[in-house]
Amino acid sequence: MSASEQPPVAAGGAQEAPTAQAPGAVGAAPAAAPAAPAAALAGPAAEIAAGYAFQGAALDLGALLWDGACHPDAPIRIPLPVLNRHGLVAGATGTGKTKTLQLIAEQLSANGVPVFLADIKGDVSGVSAPGEDGERVRERAAQVGQEWRATGFPCEFYGLGGTGPGIPVRATVTSFGPVLLSKVLQLNQTQEQSLGLIFHYADSKGLELVDLKDLRAVVAFLVSDTGKAELKGIGGLSTVTAGVILRSITAFEQQGAGEFFGEPEFDTAEFLRTAADGRGIVSVLELPAVQDKPQLFSTFLMWMLADLFNDLPEVGDLEKPKLVFFFDEAHLLFNGASKAFLASITQTVRLIRSKGIGVFFVTQTPKDVPSDVLAQLGNRVQHALRAFTPDDAKALKATVRTFPNSPYELEEVLTGLGTGEAVITVLSERGAPTPVAATRLRAPESLMGPIDAVALEAAVKGSPLYGRYAEAVDRESAYEKLTAEQQAAEAEALRAAAAKEAEKAQKQGGGRAPKPEPSLTEQVVGSGIFKSLARSIGTQLGREISRSIFGTARRGR
Repeated sequence: MSASEQPPVAAGGAQEAPTAQAPGAVGAAPAAAPAAPAAALAGPAAEIAAGYAFQGAALDLGALLWDGACHPDAPIRIPLPVLNRHGLVAGATGTGKTKTLQLIAEQLSANGVPVFLADIKGDVSGVSAPGEDGERVRERAAQVGQEWRATGFPCEFYGLGGTGPGIPVRATVTSFGPVLLSKVLQLNQTQEQSLGLIFHYADSKGLELVDLKDLRAVVAFLVSDTGKAELKGIGGLSTVTAGVILRSITAFEQQGAGEFFGEPEFDTAEFLRTAADGRGIVSVLELPAVQDKPQLFSTFLMWMLADLFNDLPEVGDLEKPKLVFFFDEAHLLFNGASKAFLASITQTVRLIRSKGIGVFFVTQTPKDVPSDVLAQLGNRVQHALRAFTPDDAKALKATVRTFPNSPYELEEVLTGLGTGEAVITVLSERGAPTPVAATRLRAPESLMGPIDAVALEAAVKGSPLYGRYAEAVDRESAYEKLTAEQQAAEAEALRAAAAKEAEKAQKQGGGRAPKPEPSLTEQVVGSGIFKSLARSIGTQLGREISRSIFGTARRGR
């Protein structure tokens, strides 16, 4: 949502409220209407308010909407300890999802919890700067009982492979793994299995797949006359499948994706840091420069989660999460996903909770998320949905069925919510779902819009991480090793041919030929560098990288 799409001052939806309303209807109350006191609540409204009266630390989301009025003395909250139980933020375009993320991220940071945000449209960077006071913000704060103060929060800004502003985030092909890479390359199941064999071979032979040229070199080697026999015992690699994989890699590189793979590889533990004042650092991945490559950035987000999952220890339920990860445009992750990929996502989401990580998927409707994943999301913030078409109406009914029983007429409420309003249910401190509550959300205290480019660049280059990750490194890996082996094999063939010719000439001449000076090839083969390479390959032979659910390489912290 752009900076201009701030929460409206109107007390309800876009249409004027009717004179008489059904119980629980949200409706549009006049902006000047006084907020209802908590004592006025009775019946279902009082029960809803009681369901959010938590004893421990909690984030304030907003105030209860009931019968067209906003009740600032009935706050709607989410307990801090249950944020590792994952969540969903959904709603039609322009309903306020991005500002909801900003609101939650601010309060998590204030409570010392690091946050990761994917900034698809480039409008989340404002979380680092104090918000702008104004009549609309003050009126919203008064409606929900918020003491609003302009506040900026500690941020780090990242970019995929250095594309666009931000500290470069890179991954090696080896650590990315065959499952995630198959998703990016849009391979079918057979091709994905073949890619898995290629990774298996590279791992076992100590051939590091750092970038895409390494992967291309290994694929080409395995269908060459020399390498064809290497995979024969475990199924082999057909020339046709290898051709498809190589073409996919080439097309992928032509989209500019090659620079996302390489070294130094980003350590996802950087996302777990806190600032000197104890607040959690908000890590903002700037993605506007690659928003035309949705499959790439959604899969990279999944790699980040998988890497965290691989490396963090089991901690069970904590007083507060180690990190809350917001997965924006989540439907892009699931589009065209294979069964194996979906199963891996489901398992990661199910198990990463015990490592202290909470994941919030952000999308337009709950039906964008597979049911097995949706079942793991205990906290729900549902913004307005539209019902302009039969498909919209079907999606609306499906969304209503995903909520617990409620005194609200949810179909009516969900289509009548205004910007900055949502229907909420979360997990209580004892893990039970809270009552469904129509809610007017609080206003973010940071800037609701992007910071300017100069300030962004200064923040990036002033980061202590910039020097660690800014410059790409191209060290010896599979491409260089296979090239050296090929050159050595060619040199040996030339040496053998030369020796044979010399022997033949000696027999024909009947005399002893003078010992020739060593050829350039023989000098290379006998050099210390070549022997060192041979020893390196020998010591790595048979050492296979341990891989996780997604086939991503495990890395010790």
